[in-house]
Amino acid sequence: MGFDAALKAHLQRLYPGHEIVAVEPLAPDTGATKGSTAKAAGYGLPVRIRLAEPGGAELELVWHVASANEFGHDRRADRAAAAFQSFDDFQLIPRHVQPVDLGVIARDGALRSVRDADEMYVITTFARGTIYADDLRAIAAAGRVGPRDLARLDTLAAYLAELHTPLPEPAHRYRRAIRDLVGSGEGIFGIVDGYPDDVPGASASRLRAIEERCATWRWRLRDHEPRLVRTHGDFHPFNIVFADDTELALLDASRGSCGDAVDDLTALAVNFVLFALGAPGAWDEGLGVLWRRWWAGYLSLRDDPALLAVAPPFFAWRALVVANPRFYPQLGGRERDRLLALAETFLDEEVLTPERAEEVFP
Repeated sequence: MGFDAALKAHLQRLYPGHEIVAVEPLAPDTGATKGSTAKAAGYGLPVRIRLAEPGGAELELVWHVASANEFGHDRRADRAAAAFQSFDDFQLIPRHVQPVDLGVIARDGALRSVRDADEMYVITTFARGTIYADDLRAIAAAGRVGPRDLARLDTLAAYLAELHTPLPEPAHRYRRAIRDLVGSGEGIFGIVDGYPDDVPGASASRLRAIEERCATWRWRLRDHEPRLVRTHGDFHPFNIVFADDTELALLDASRGSCGDAVDDLTALAVNFVLFALGAPGAWDEGLGVLWRRWWAGYLSLRDDPALLAVAPPFFAWRALVVANPRFYPQLGGRERDRLLALAETFLDEEVLTPERAEEVFP
């Protein structure tokens, strides 16, 4: 079904008995500004719709579809969020144009309304097995790793080395990933804002200092566009499921599934430190073995000489996440202090040196 036919069919469902008089595109700037202030582009190309009511009066509407661009609308989810936000916000503002309908364009071109919806939902398949976090807990309790633990770690490193393939058109997508790292609600700014007041080991002044240092990395990293690869985006042990010794499934890919490879590496690696902090004696022959093997194993599979040099803000982000009591309320102040101190060390030295983690477990 073509656009015109689909739109007209939908309008007839919304306004039965009305006659469609005209459907015409509106430019980004309709003449309200002139000269050097004329607007060249916006966030979509709206369409003006004129309907004749049965009694002869005319009803005018505007159809909006957001266009993809690098201003935070490059993902389909961004554009969906913007549509929902517009529908919610327009009706709150006095004298604002009012929302009439909210919908999606189906694959067959048909228009389907969701204006009566409240929340979105997603249905997925089910992954049988056990989460990798159970493995880390078992290693922490035993204080040592076994052959299966090493095999599973190698499987994860090989998986990421294969997943991390370069992506085209890297400039704005990589910059978006770095912007999300620092400034998004799930990034460093948002995670810091989510800390309660007076958290032991994470004072407001300490969090501010870490945040400010990470923010300086945005300009250091934003021009590293060739580093853009396919990523999972939230590669932590609660999103990894093993069905047997080496067969894995993944949950909850995030953030557009593209960015810097080190994002996935640090998302998992910080948990080796975290789980060891709660189990004295679990580092040297246990989780520390995984930490050391993780970095060496991945770099032996994928040539990325700059990986450790771009890693500090990514590790700091993941450390801030797991140190936040909202996520791990049982983490003690001493352990939180040691975890954040490791992140600060990497930021100070401007490189993630894996051997530095040994100092956390004297």
